[in-house]
Amino acid sequence: MKICVIGTGYVGLVVGTCLAEMGNDVICVDNNKEKLELLNKGIIPIYEPGLEDLIKINVKDERLSFTSDIDYAVKKSLVCFIAVGTPQKEDGSADLKYVYEVAKQIGQSIDKYTVIVDKSTVPVGTAEKVSDIIKKYAKSEFDVVSNPEFLKQGAAVDDFLKPDRVVIGSNSTKATEIMQELYAPFLRTGNPVIIMDVKSAEMTKYAANSFLAVKISYANQIANICEKVGADAEMVRIGMTSDKRIGPQFLFPGLGYGGSCFPKDVKALTKTALDNGCDCSILYAADEINKKQRKIFIDKIVTRFGDNIKNMTFAVWGLAFKPKTNDMREAPSVNIINELLDKGAKINAFDPKAFGEAKKYFSDKITYSKSAYEACENADCMLLLTEWNEFRRPDFDKIKELMKSPIIFDGRNQYNPQRLKERGFEYHCMGKRSL
Repeated sequence: MKICVIGTGYVGLVVGTCLAEMGNDVICVDNNKEKLELLNKGIIPIYEPGLEDLIKINVKDERLSFTSDIDYAVKKSLVCFIAVGTPQKEDGSADLKYVYEVAKQIGQSIDKYTVIVDKSTVPVGTAEKVSDIIKKYAKSEFDVVSNPEFLKQGAAVDDFLKPDRVVIGSNSTKATEIMQELYAPFLRTGNPVIIMDVKSAEMTKYAANSFLAVKISYANQIANICEKVGADAEMVRIGMTSDKRIGPQFLFPGLGYGGSCFPKDVKALTKTALDNGCDCSILYAADEINKKQRKIFIDKIVTRFGDNIKNMTFAVWGLAFKPKTNDMREAPSVNIINELLDKGAKINAFDPKAFGEAKKYFSDKITYSKSAYEACENADCMLLLTEWNEFRRPDFDKIKELMKSPIIFDGRNQYNPQRLKERGFEYHCMGKRSL
């Protein structure tokens, strides 16, 4: 099938590459020519496991190409995916200016029946507006469908190649059949294609992400109560998640959610609810709890050392908002490090993939260590902020030798408190009393 994907961010790159991997001819469109030159050489600006190799293979085999010529790409394609950014406005709503600009360009370019797919996360009613814009310019028939993505950063390639479900919002039988044919190779194991109306599909993405955000904030609030009353949040979590109605996913207490999706989607759905006169107290509470969680972690540090931490050195393990990505948008590390810097602390940081992004946030205000152990040299304590696999079983004896004081603040509850105590560490985590 002939496809174009407009936008080469996290979503667009994964969508275009994985569709090419299944034998489709895919043209990815972007207006950043420098970025396009790198992509055509197989060099990608983001870290996503498995993506770079797939891009190189499909570019070499001429199934995947990159261009800035949207007119050419649209005219070549039966299906056009819109995968541009929808940044958050000050009022929490999604800024759709890029989506609408692309819709205009598509309308000016289509010369035959085309299926236009909203892949970007957009509010309910966006497909109608996109359709209205295209109608002003198009001389050919078209349909606009909603096909929300459910990709987890760090596992996006696997999520697209082996989806647990595909949601297609369509009011056209013809467009639905084309989309079902497109996704058929990805669903040979029997996982469902869920067909619904367009507005329901648009709502599904926000509802799913916001529910997961609520679960995370609930887990954090329960953990904070556990810590105060002397209960063990990990034992409580195990007791809860053994109930099949609840399940184990997204109930780990820690520093809260970050990234480009959950914070933005919760605020956007909150704004939609308010605009339509609906109660959104659960969404609002989830957002507020998430913000407070970083402050709770900082308060632990201040409680231990006092408010005067000027010239103290903190080793920071992990900068990305989650492992297996270099993305630092809404990362807890940004809030925590900036707060410590404001108090005069020194930061030695290590992250396996996020240094390029970190320099956009911190410039030369922190020290970028070559390894996790180097970050610990002469540090007054260590802060674990991202749960990269390589941090799970470190050499604690070596850490103890390198640090001024064997003190760990674990924002991800990754280590066994009793074992660290036996090794001579002072250990602070989330949802348990310190040892």
